[in-house]
Amino acid sequence: MTMDNPYAPPRAEVEDVVRTGEVAPPLWNPNAAANWSLLLSVAFGAWLHARNWDAMGEPARAAASRRWVWGSIAAMTALGLVNVFLPRAGTLLRLGGIALLVTWYVAEARPQVRYVAGRYGLKYPRKGWGMPILAALGVLALYTAAMFAVGFAMAAAGVLRGT
Repeated sequence: MTMDNPYAPPRAEVEDVVRTGEVAPPLWNPNAAANWSLLLSVAFGAWLHARNWDAMGEPARAAASRRWVWGSIAAMTALGLVNVFLPRAGTLLRLGGIALLVTWYVAEARPQVRYVAGRYGLKYPRKGWGMPILAALGVLALYTAAMFAVGFAMAAAGVLRGT
């Protein structure tokens, strides 16, 4: 017994794409977006996947990806604060981040990779990576600065004594 992939386009839709010559929208390569998420966070890949879903006319799937953006930001902020208050718990941050990445990849990223491959194959215009990567690096720099500021403020207030 096989389970149907909820993100796979219906067979008739794939045949219609081939038959009608549907023009594919410009997309970020969903597999590359997932790979960049290893360095730049789940929020980065989920945001690009949401934009891809929008471009493909899939608003419900785009909304699900946006929930991953906000959820991953909340989770990483919470893990970052745990790291500020319990600096020796750095392993928690790494393990939590890895678990988040794997869960997102299995639940959201891989289905989009398969959907795009099933619907367009390799024949779709590709969006560039320069601006998204620069924006992600800027956001990560701000996040890092904010975590340091919280840590320094807590230390100055005496909350982090003995750490």
